[in-house]
Amino acid sequence: MKIAENDGQVLIIGGGPAGLATAIILAKRGFQNITVLEKRPSANYYEPDKSFNYLIDGRGQKLIDYIEIADKLSQNGVSSTDFYLTKVESNGNRKTLKLPIVDPNRKAAYWITRQTFVGLLYEEIQHKWHNYINIIFNSKCVGITKNSDGKEKLEKIKVTAEIDNNKLQQFQPLLLVGCDGINSIVRNTLNKWEDSLSSKFEMQYFPSPSSGLKYKILTLPPKFPLTENGDELSTSEMAYAIRSVFKDKNNSISLGLLPVKNPDEVRSANIVTKPNHHIWKLKDGKEIHNFFNQSFPQLPIQKIVSLREAERFAVSQGGEFPIPQHCNGFYSKLNDEAFIVLLGDAIHSFPPDLGQGVNSALEDVCILNETLEKSNNNLSEALPLYESSRLPDTKALIRLMQVGYPWQYNQAPLRKKLWNVNFLLRLALSKILPFAFSPPAFFLVQNHQLSYSEILAKAERTTRILYVILVFIVLVLVSSRLG
Repeated sequence: MKIAENDGQVLIIGGGPAGLATAIILAKRGFQNITVLEKRPSANYYEPDKSFNYLIDGRGQKLIDYIEIADKLSQNGVSSTDFYLTKVESNGNRKTLKLPIVDPNRKAAYWITRQTFVGLLYEEIQHKWHNYINIIFNSKCVGITKNSDGKEKLEKIKVTAEIDNNKLQQFQPLLLVGCDGINSIVRNTLNKWEDSLSSKFEMQYFPSPSSGLKYKILTLPPKFPLTENGDELSTSEMAYAIRSVFKDKNNSISLGLLPVKNPDEVRSANIVTKPNHHIWKLKDGKEIHNFFNQSFPQLPIQKIVSLREAERFAVSQGGEFPIPQHCNGFYSKLNDEAFIVLLGDAIHSFPPDLGQGVNSALEDVCILNETLEKSNNNLSEALPLYESSRLPDTKALIRLMQVGYPWQYNQAPLRKKLWNVNFLLRLALSKILPFAFSPPAFFLVQNHQLSYSEILAKAERTTRILYVILVFIVLVLVSSRLG
């Protein structure tokens, strides 16, 4: 197989939100030869198992504002200030609630599908930066090596990519950017290159009650009927929580649907369960239909779940919530002509408990942009500054994932109730004595003006005060009994 060569200035592995956003900020900064390798066949390719809904909050919108697509986000997203949820019980009863706004003065967040959001970034590239950014779809990185320059004996980065499943192409970038997710080949390569005593590119793991839960996504048609006779249809900008008739832990499920702006867009129903749930034992579309018919008698399942979708859902492996994890190394410098930097899930990954996956990745890109600004695009100065600036917040973010909202999936009802008591106590105390107590971390992360480190410090301060109060109460009770 013949190998084509391309000496590019920047090569980005991964064309998701972090990869495309990085390409745009580099183009805005004057980098002119940027290539993005993306495994999907096209920008608008629909992946049912990745049809997530993002909530782009103020943290993520810092990047959105910088690349000047805030208007497009608001036009294509559903504002959190207009967030309604309809609970559909198994007996058919429905109740619609307008979810409370934590802080009316805070910047509105927007619900938007992953496909739509990636599409906005791609459109921005095509509109403004197509002369500087080349996206190669249906491509994947298959190898990264470092070779010495014959003349100056400088090590060069050499990346081999497979394109369209039959053609190999090699790149020799000045800057290699790893935005290739939790199983990053870029990070894994750096880990292999590191001295055996170093583990800066090795992921560090921090257990969470929600890690290990499994999920599948069921695709439903737009405006699907809520009743057998079809006289009531679902609304695209409405969120739904559809309850199962089953109550036992091995059969009980819920369909969670988040809002979408486009009324003609398909809806994604999220199903989150423990690994031993009955749904993972169903083999084909017929078994899926039977199970859903029994689980949701309030819905016309045969009309909203096609046999084709049931078959796809049955064979889908779904996904698993990862253990909160991060590495301690975000960049590597081989020499003045070879740099590597990591962003997004390649450096931190965690369950979706706090909705910070895409927002933290976009903030990574913002921090990288700020360090490039401070160093006047000097990579030797910018990348160490990026790592030292971002690592403390990354560690704080992972700790927040362990304590923020891990029991929301009802995987342990008693623990969830105890956690809810703690949550409501913190919320009440923060309103009564705001100078002493902070709101729950779940609310604090929505304040983009606070760093993750500041949020963790506030949460831990409240925890310490609660412990002191608890110890004081115990001592008073003990002394009263002894007295």
